Amino acid sequence: MITVVGIGADGWDGLAGPSRDAILAAGVLMGGRRQLDLVPPSPAERVPWPSPLLPALPGLVEAYAGREVCVLASGDPMFFGIGSTLVRLVGAERVRVLPHVSSLALACARLGWPVEDVRVVSLVGRPATALNAAVLPGRRILVLGADRGSPSVVAGLLTGRGYGPSRLTVLADLGAPGEAVVRGTAESWTDPAPSALNVIAVECVAGPGAAPLPLVPGLPDTAYEHDGQLTKREVRAVSLSRLAPLPGELLWDVGAGAGSVAIEWLRSDPSCRAVAVESRADRAAAVRRNADALGAPSLRVVEGRAPAALDGLPDPDAVFVGGGATAPGLLERCWEALRPGGRLVVNAVTVESEAVVAGWYARLGGDLVRVSVQRGSPVGGFTGWRAMMPVTVWSVTRPGARGDEA
Repeated sequence: MITVVGIGADGWDGLAGPSRDAILAAGVLMGGRRQLDLVPPSPAERVPWPSPLLPALPGLVEAYAGREVCVLASGDPMFFGIGSTLVRLVGAERVRVLPHVSSLALACARLGWPVEDVRVVSLVGRPATALNAAVLPGRRILVLGADRGSPSVVAGLLTGRGYGPSRLTVLADLGAPGEAVVRGTAESWTDPAPSALNVIAVECVAGPGAAPLPLVPGLPDTAYEHDGQLTKREVRAVSLSRLAPLPGELLWDVGAGAGSVAIEWLRSDPSCRAVAVESRADRAAAVRRNADALGAPSLRVVEGRAPAALDGLPDPDAVFVGGGATAPGLLERCWEALRPGGRLVVNAVTVESEAVVAGWYARLGGDLVRVSVQRGSPVGGFTGWRAMMPVTVWSVTRPGARGDEA
């Protein structure tokens, strides 16, 4: 059994009795040097975290198996913390967690913000561009800073998106005697945080240059960098409705183009996962830039030609084929990889790809829809309709309940 004890900036004095008892009873104390320095001397062997930690963690757990191990963590270990990592590694039945007050709770208490109304983004070990998906007019965001420069990074991202007037409150060393608060706006921010332990509270205010983007499928085509290889917004909305993302699910976006379907899949919920497969290097690079700009930096981009490029990828809950349906063996590979209850959605534009889709529809059934969109455009001094190429959307669900193993 591994006991994980949350400890605040107030150190030993702020710990409850059970947490103190667990620390004093431990044969091995693990944690960051700062956490280890917060507890008094004891007979326990002290093991500071190596850097990087995650690759070394399984070996550490194995090396000290059978001993009374206590892991020290900042605040609530299950809030973006080591507790969650250990549960994933060894299972919940082998981990006992004794939480402290989280930085989220302390920050909301200082600000008077209802916790349930706040969006949380962590910069600790994560790309700062994840913040881009959270920035919306009127939204309150708490950003867990990675170092003293984090407030400036947040201010730069906000200003770059047209949210310069947003109000920032940096809370440093929450719970410690030397707790500090600094206030300002994103467009005027220049100073580092008073401490590396900081939380940046953001009250989003859209400036004149802001272009707020909704979280529902069908972002404007202009939101993407592309060379014309883009699933247009109307068809994208229809396709994503068939893909039907749920929290935690994995999408393969095959023939990703600009990556729009994968990116909007990820924007539907922070826990969603996606892999974009694109054969052209320039388009794969654009997919990465689009993912960062739209707050989906977790998108994994695989450069290569399907179906060979699909080898070794984890089995998906949904597959979108936006191009290349005529490639030999592609649809077979995608269908075989789908988990039970998984959805396959194929978009066809050419006669040849429609013929392939028709054959699969005859075999497996599903839903077949043709989407034809006309957009208004100038005709002299008037407005007329300009038709886009019609798109055939075939969707089918693999038998079985969602989440079941094949």
